[in-house]
Amino acid sequence: MNGHGLDLGHIGIWAGDFDSYPAATLREAAVAIEDSGYGTLWFPETAGREAMAQAGILLAATRRIVVAAGTADIYARDAVSTAAAQRTLDEAFPGRFLLGLWESHPSLAEDVRGHRFGPPRETMRGYLDTMDAAPFGPPGSPAAPRRVLAALGPDLLALARERAWGAHPLGMPVEHTRTARALLGPDALLAVTQLVVLDPDRSATADLARSYAAALLPNRRALLHDLGFENVDSLDDRLVDALVSRGPADAIAHRVEEHLEAGADHVSLFVVTATPQTPPLRQWRELAERLLIGRQ
Repeated sequence: MNGHGLDLGHIGIWAGDFDSYPAATLREAAVAIEDSGYGTLWFPETAGREAMAQAGILLAATRRIVVAAGTADIYARDAVSTAAAQRTLDEAFPGRFLLGLWESHPSLAEDVRGHRFGPPRETMRGYLDTMDAAPFGPPGSPAAPRRVLAALGPDLLALARERAWGAHPLGMPVEHTRTARALLGPDALLAVTQLVVLDPDRSATADLARSYAAALLPNRRALLHDLGFENVDSLDDRLVDALVSRGPADAIAHRVEEHLEAGADHVSLFVVTATPQTPPLRQWRELAERLLIGRQ
């Protein structure tokens, strides 16, 4: 998917555990992802490294891969600082940085960062307004580099269609991808993140998948219910399998194809393991061998 010099490719990696790596390991992991052939390296921002600084580390450590701050927290920086940081990285690494903005959680915004959490859509709209009006002037830099919104619900998906390149939903089933495409329309970018456990022994990974699925529930209950998943809190096998794809590489590839057929332009894979402090180098390579031939 290409837009104004940004080519994400069809398959990327969501590096959800990067904050648990020392800086040297972080750089090595980024190089391993790039060398495996993935188009985009996504990472989150919660209470670990600051997103723009981390993006600079990753861009400097790699040569071609797009680096996407997938959930840059709008309560972590004022909008003028975010606009300046985005344009600085876009100037220094043309066509390689993508900003994804996230409306945060009340507990993170208030208890950790000390802000007052506002209504997500209105707060995000005001943030985008201020970003767009922010003064910044590196020579020859574009006025408005590409951005996406980490949107799940219909309000933020509509705002992503209106005010961004598109949307980046994380941790939702294929049914949501189909719904998101309908809300976004045919032209907006839809880049989804799928949690995966690469292991042919499904029985050995059931507890791991269930624990990650449970962590996704707090801000997804109503959306999952609307998609036809009843008794969400019971975390039945159907729901866990929809949220976390498990099995051999062929099974993961099938889930990726389902997302693409449902309207996704790009699918990033969050490879979860029982040892999140260790980069899943083998899994990244194995999935690349299965997924990237003939695609990137």
